[in-house]
Amino acid sequence: MGHRSSDGTVFSRAARRFSRAGAGLLTLLALILGAAGLSAKEPSGTPRVDVAVINGMIGPVSQEFIRRSLERAEARDATLLVIQLDTPGGMLSSTREIVKMLLGSRIPVAVYVAPSGSRAGSAGVFITLAAHVAAMAPGTNIGAAHPVSIGLTGAAKEDSTSTMSQKILNDTAAFIKTIAEQRDRNVAWADSAVRYSVSITEKEALERRVIDLVAPSVEALVDSLDGRAVALSPGDTVRLALAGAQIETYEYSWRFRLLDMLTDPNVAYILFLLGLVGLYFELSNPGLILPGVVGGICIILAFYAFQTLPINYAGVLLIVFATILFIVEIKVPSFGLLTLGGVLSLVLGSIMLFKGGGSPTMPEVSVSWSVLIPTVTATVAFFVFVVGKTVQAHRRRAMTGRQGLIGSTGKVIGVLEPEGKVFVHGEIWRAVCPGRRVEDGQSVRVISVSGLLLTVEPLESAKTD
Repeated sequence: MGHRSSDGTVFSRAARRFSRAGAGLLTLLALILGAAGLSAKEPSGTPRVDVAVINGMIGPVSQEFIRRSLERAEARDATLLVIQLDTPGGMLSSTREIVKMLLGSRIPVAVYVAPSGSRAGSAGVFITLAAHVAAMAPGTNIGAAHPVSIGLTGAAKEDSTSTMSQKILNDTAAFIKTIAEQRDRNVAWADSAVRYSVSITEKEALERRVIDLVAPSVEALVDSLDGRAVALSPGDTVRLALAGAQIETYEYSWRFRLLDMLTDPNVAYILFLLGLVGLYFELSNPGLILPGVVGGICIILAFYAFQTLPINYAGVLLIVFATILFIVEIKVPSFGLLTLGGVLSLVLGSIMLFKGGGSPTMPEVSVSWSVLIPTVTATVAFFVFVVGKTVQAHRRRAMTGRQGLIGSTGKVIGVLEPEGKVFVHGEIWRAVCPGRRVEDGQSVRVISVSGLLLTVEPLESAKTD
């Protein structure tokens, strides 16, 4: 029987302890390396690039679309979010919210003004400058593409030197300068874009450090950004690894497209007029229900659009006043004077409905003449037709009821001497013919109605077989 030496036992115990310690050190090292990998934000697997496409005005719809695009990109661990932008401008409030999202984004965001022929006008300048990466396609431009109008009331634009205008202008200029400073872009040009409506091409924008690069396509943009270091925030820089990236494009869903369509000034104008016509039908013919429901929906949708557009409420009141004049013409015929006043009020209200840009981020807004002229013509024709038919109805002799009996002819049943019975309108009535005797079967004409008694006179030439 063998015996283990004390040296062997000690050595075995030491080996086991060393093995356990080594395993613990390896586990700790793996955790440290894993943590280091997380802090370095190195992407795992195939990199993903989301592309959100925005075409049109900047407002609540585009604001919500960008918010959802950012949330989706973060939830799906996208390496980069590209906002493909083509806009003439939009609401300042929505622009500020979008800029806040981009400045506080936890993933890199690139704003790409594309495709060729697109622009980043007015509000688009703020959004482009706020991105981590600003890029443009060949044949695009950036800047205030429309004259800035900061008037607050009335159809005429306010003097740009007024106190309120200067406050708005200075506040907006300070806002865009802050964005440019934070993203290390050309601050002087950003200020001039707001104050003097400067607009430049993609080549000039690249030369003046307004954007970072020019790319002909999204794929070319992604390739150019591979390996680029992007500062998400001070002290937090991530290097983009985009080789072989999977690119997925998102556009407006049917809901976003519908809401975006409603903010078109032409659509808003048509909805407003349809709403007034529908309410007119319901008020003039209570109980129809359908015109009132449709009119109410159109009015609500129109006012939803109005909140995103620079509305001149004098124009709104003129259009409402025109509708009132048309209705009064039906009740109180004025030989066309009220209708003429309604036409004039409708035309002026339609022209004045939108007052142009309401802020340095809003482009010039108006109803297209190709929409305004046919719509005004159709509306006026409708009301003139209704007024004409109403006047004809007022002049037409009553065909039913007591008034409808007056002037009607009938035949005597028996003899009127002077009272008896007559057959009128398919009914037998009591009748009287003062001072005359009328024989059976002779034709008579009704001259008055008193209760259920008709006063008649004989027709000299009428004698039935």
